[in-house]
Amino acid sequence: MKLKALFIMASVYLVIAGLGFILVPEVFGVGAVPADPSPALIAYLRVYGSPLLGIAVLDWMVRNEPPSRARSAIVMGNIVGFSTIALLDIWGLFHHARPATYIFVAVHSFFAIAFIAMGRKQPIP
Repeated sequence: MKLKALFIMASVYLVIAGLGFILVPEVFGVGAVPADPSPALIAYLRVYGSPLLGIAVLDWMVRNEPPSRARSAIVMGNIVGFSTIALLDIWGLFHHARPATYIFVAVHSFFAIAFIAMGRKQPIP
């Protein structure tokens, strides 16, 4: 897989997740969000979606750039972000998370492993 394709896939995924949390957090989090979520929880989910949109924009903007320190930093940021969320998903499975969490473990692990592989192929110049 090429790094450009990985940046595009991650960007699209993060735009969908970010907009889902911002625009329809009750629907987007069905099964994970209580049936009667508090206004504070809804506000938190909307705030949570904002950094996802920011990372999506970074991934999209750097997709055509030649290797550089900035691009390597964005790859590292994706590694940290996707690895952390995959580990949190796994932790959730041990604490009776909803069945859809298995899908999120797979998706987030895929992105983490793919960015790690790309980072190893294209070290910091």
